[in-house]
Amino acid sequence: MGTRAEWLSALAAFESAARHQNFAHAGDELHLTASAVSHHVRKLEARLGLPLFQRHARGVSLTAAGRQLADVASSSLAALDDVLRGLRTGQDHDVVRVATLHSFACAWLIPRLSAFAEAHSGIRLSIETGFALARFDDSGPDLAIRLGSGHWPGAQATLLMHEQLFAVASPAMPGIGAVATARDVAALPLIADNAHQGWPDWFRAAGMLDLRPDERLRFTDSTGALEAAAGGLGAALARQRIVTPFLASGRLLRLPGPCVDGRWSYHLVQPGHRRLRPAARVFAEWVIDAARGTDTAPAKSSAD
Repeated sequence: MGTRAEWLSALAAFESAARHQNFAHAGDELHLTASAVSHHVRKLEARLGLPLFQRHARGVSLTAAGRQLADVASSSLAALDDVLRGLRTGQDHDVVRVATLHSFACAWLIPRLSAFAEAHSGIRLSIETGFALARFDDSGPDLAIRLGSGHWPGAQATLLMHEQLFAVASPAMPGIGAVATARDVAALPLIADNAHQGWPDWFRAAGMLDLRPDERLRFTDSTGALEAAAGGLGAALARQRIVTPFLASGRLLRLPGPCVDGRWSYHLVQPGHRRLRPAARVFAEWVIDAARGTDTAPAKSSAD
């Protein structure tokens, strides 16, 4: 193994095998057979004169030397991939692509981005919104912020924030001053979105098992539902993290009734098959710190 190309091929195979602790999974990632990955690793071990893996019946595990090389190989290949991707796309290699929901981007992320920009002026962000789950392939984002259980195949997730739901309406809505109970809220025109948790859950939590929600309007995105409520069209069931700007501006107020714990929570999601690039790692750490500093207390209702 004398050429640089041979070294790079062997190091790429070793790094993938070290990350997966499995030659077959490394082969799937690199579009090689497991035996080809094993061959690359053995050539590297022969060139170095020491074992990088311990082979046993259940698979392989890194030796002390293997762990040392894996740390360096992973960061070096990630940096190389970062530069190559930037050259290939003609973009600055410090552009971090983040996929998230439109509602979360508008209500929680964007109001905090000035702090990030001030602290990390050399990093550019590309915020991509949509409902589809991020695919962490060569053309996909670096990170995603998603609302879910925290378990996505092939990805690593870090809990950011839990969620709560409660009823809101415009303070200018006719008759809103007479709303004093959850049953009064149920009599209002109800606005819904396509979230998996909605008015039926709130009605159950309020003990109104004899009533069915009469949803007059439904929106794909929760931001649309909140805008409709702020326009006086009815009461919406709001997620705490999304509705905060509306409450702070006075466009909406919380109505009487229960505060329901969200079935899902917000998570920072990253690919499980590769390390984050340095710029993406900086943004990930910033998001986690920002989420930990977020007030978790729900807004008070108009009846409190």
